[in-house]
Amino acid sequence: MGKAMLEVRELTTKYITRFHEDVYAVDHVSFTVEEGKSIGIAGESGCGKSTLALSLMGYYFPPLHYTSGDIIIDGKNISGMNPDDVRVKILGTEIAYIPQAAMNALNPTRKILKFIEDVILAHDPKQSKNDIRDLARKRFEVLNLPADVLNRHPVELSGGMKQRTVIAISTILSPKVLIADEPSSALDVTSQKLVIKMIRDMMDMGFIKSMIFITHELPLLYNVTDSILVMYAGQLVESGLAKQMIFDPVHPYSKGLMDSIIVPEEGTRDVKLTAIPGTPPNLKNPPSGCRFADRCKYAQKLCKSFEVSMRKFGEVSPEGDTSERNRAYRCLIPVHELKESYDKEREGGLSS
Repeated sequence: MGKAMLEVRELTTKYITRFHEDVYAVDHVSFTVEEGKSIGIAGESGCGKSTLALSLMGYYFPPLHYTSGDIIIDGKNISGMNPDDVRVKILGTEIAYIPQAAMNALNPTRKILKFIEDVILAHDPKQSKNDIRDLARKRFEVLNLPADVLNRHPVELSGGMKQRTVIAISTILSPKVLIADEPSSALDVTSQKLVIKMIRDMMDMGFIKSMIFITHELPLLYNVTDSILVMYAGQLVESGLAKQMIFDPVHPYSKGLMDSIIVPEEGTRDVKLTAIPGTPPNLKNPPSGCRFADRCKYAQKLCKSFEVSMRKFGEVSPEGDTSERNRAYRCLIPVHELKESYDKEREGGLSS
C-alpha cells in the first residue's frame, strides 16, 4: 500500500435549510486516496458527489455545515479548521478544486494572468509579478497551452481552452490532491480528450500527487481512474478497482447504473438497456434500513428495517493479488446470491 495523500474517516456533513431542517448529503463516508493514484466517484445527480467535494475542501459556509469525521491530507487533519486558515494554508497547495461549470468560473473582465497572480499572492505575498509571470508561462508551455493565453480575457477563449485554463490555474501551486468535479462536462469529444490528457499528464509530471474525479459517466472513469466509489443518497454503496466496478458491479444500484449505459462487449448486442425505477429518497427524512430498498427489485423484508455498513468481500487470487479482497459493498444480500440473480437475468435477456 502506498502513502496516503488523503484519508477520509466517517465524514458527515449537512445542509441546514431556512426552515432549520437537516439534510445529510454526506453520511459517514470513508475512503483513502494513495499517492500517484486517482479514484472516481459516480452516482445519480443529487447523490452527494459535489457536496462531498466541497466538504473535502474543509471550507464550510452556510447552508453547508461540518458535522463529524476526519479529513486528513498528507498527515494533516483539516477537520474543524478555521475557514481563513484553510484558505491560506490548505487550499491550492494541499488540495485544489476544479468546480462544475468551470467554463463560467472566470470573471470575463480580467485577464488570465490576474487570476494566477491572485492565487499565488494569497499564499506568498512576497512573490514578484515578474516571477509569477515566468512561472505561469513555463507551466502553460509544459501543459501545451499557448503562453499568450495569459494576456487574454476568458471571453476570448474557446470552451475547451477555457476549461484547460481553469485546470491550469487551479493546479498552479502543485496541490497534493486535486478534486475534479465533472471537468469534461458540456464539452465536445475532442475537447474532453484534451482535458483528460492534460489532467493525466499533470499527474505523470508530478504537478499533482493524487486525484478525485467526479462524474456520472462510468465509462469515462474506467479510462481515467484506478478505482471507483459509487454513491447513493449521501452514502457509499460500493467500491473497487475501475475494471471490477465497470465489468463486475455487485451492489444492485451499481449494477443498475451499468445496465443503463451502452457497453461495447461481445455478446451484448441484443441486451436491452434498463432504467432504475423510482427516485432517490428525500434526505430530510431518509428511510430506515437500506436507502435503495424502495427502488431495488432484490430487496427483502429486512432491507427496510436493518441498516448495514460497508462490508469487504472477495478472496486473494492464486497470484497473491489482494484487489478482489479489498472490494466493499453496502447490502444485506450475499455477493454470490446477487451474482446468481444477475447471471439468470442476463441469460434470460440474451435468449429472448
